[in-house]
Amino acid sequence: MDMAASIRLLPGTPSAHDPARATTLGVMGGGQLGRMFVHAAQQLGYRTVVLEAEADSPAAQAAHHQVRTAYLDPAGLAELVRECDAVTTEFENVPADALRELADHRPVAPAAAAVAVCQDRVAEKAHFAASGVPCAPYAVIDSETALAAVSDTLLPGILKTARLGYDGKGQVRVADRAALEAAWTDLQGVTCVLEQRLSLADELSVIVARGAAGEVVHLPVQHNLHRDGILAVTQVPAPGLDAAQVEQAVASAERIAASLDYVGVLCVEFFLLTDGSLVANEMAPRPHNSGHYSIDACDVSQFDLQVRCMTGLPLVAPRLHSPAVMLNLLGDLWFDAEGRERSPDWAAVLALPGVHLHLYGKAQARRGRKMGHLTLTGATPEAARDAALKAGALLGLEAF
Repeated sequence: MDMAASIRLLPGTPSAHDPARATTLGVMGGGQLGRMFVHAAQQLGYRTVVLEAEADSPAAQAAHHQVRTAYLDPAGLAELVRECDAVTTEFENVPADALRELADHRPVAPAAAAVAVCQDRVAEKAHFAASGVPCAPYAVIDSETALAAVSDTLLPGILKTARLGYDGKGQVRVADRAALEAAWTDLQGVTCVLEQRLSLADELSVIVARGAAGEVVHLPVQHNLHRDGILAVTQVPAPGLDAAQVEQAVASAERIAASLDYVGVLCVEFFLLTDGSLVANEMAPRPHNSGHYSIDACDVSQFDLQVRCMTGLPLVAPRLHSPAVMLNLLGDLWFDAEGRERSPDWAAVLALPGVHLHLYGKAQARRGRKMGHLTLTGATPEAARDAALKAGALLGLEAF
């Protein structure tokens, strides 16, 4: 018997559809996260379908079938329902309405309600508070009146659009009230959140996977370095954390997931402040860039967990078998100092021990575009970091 055919899906499949015969998993979105989900699903014997408007997307290249429509296209959603036995998402800005429509016919994980919270910074911060997890002091700016009422205690701060912001998009640092007013005007007066700029020591993330029965597991706490709002480096184990900080980060992420009644993989990003305290920054309703190392450094990856969550397979706690450093590979690497196109020296990089290269199949390199990642594993954290520094030097990446 086909392995996948014996696996039951999440509760909620219509009675006319037999979940015991499920063999096809669908994903909304065609990016690299979808590509890696497809690989994990196929390893367990599943057929995979991607809904994505772009013809040659990373996920579509790897999937068995593509539904080539916009996310809200009725015909595309109907085709996905016909093709699939359960659906997930790989992109936080897939419209929640599309997930609601799909959920009327097939199990969807994560659910539309949870995704909708993650898509709106105002709702997200309110949810952090409801979960008992602190975040940076903030104010919602949705009108001239709200702008005028902002407390001086929130300045200097960071103005962020409430919706459609990721990888540093829709964010402006503001030093004073005049800069705040100018930035809000530049952002077309859309609803924004102004966050007080805090004194940061480090940036961390926790990836949890939660099943339909409330069972939850997590990856190791990850230490992250961002440059220009885009993740550049992840180190695991996270250096410099004490046991209490690790426990607090994991417990906070699990509380946030539980209070959302979340099913699926969720990433919560935290700031570690200079006084040693933790505050939640934001969350993503999907696998996360900071968890890519788990493919090569853990016995269960974040994408394996995504498949397990949506199919009802057992959730087992991932074990880190090798310390690791992940380097994001942006399109900048495909251009020299004069802006001429070039190919990175992959042969030199792959000659290093412990190198795992993942390229996403994107045909065109652009500055700031995520083209791939490099995971360096080692017997010790120091060995992994040393290998990462050597690989970074070969590629022309800034040291960390």
